[in-house]
Amino acid sequence: MENLDKFWKALTTLKPGVQASVHGDVTSQEDFDKVEWTIGEENAMAIITTTNPHSELTWDLVEAEMIRLQAEYDAQDYARKREAAYPLLKDFAEAYTEKEFGGDATKMDAYKIKYEKVRSDNPK
Repeated sequence: MENLDKFWKALTTLKPGVQASVHGDVTSQEDFDKVEWTIGEENAMAIITTTNPHSELTWDLVEAEMIRLQAEYDAQDYARKREAAYPLLKDFAEAYTEKEFGGDATKMDAYKIKYEKVRSDNPK
């Protein structure tokens, strides 16, 4: 998961609806202190400040949430790999249809073998 994606997800998880902008990556307190926070609107223009108006959004809390999000993302690595490697659904439909309508079960057996190989190659 990209760091900037983690930052935005952490920010909006901790404070839904928060509006801010950054220039570059946010990987430290120093970067966090440069975040531009939108605090309102006047004459159809955003009012922006670099002083964090959200006491519940500290760098320590955002960083901890980023770490939690990365761990959650990493824990699903096997699922992403499986999804990319599974045989196509159209192959299943073809094999199932052939088997159900009195055809040979060879295609279904081959499909099951491919499916189980993906699962064994990418364990939870």
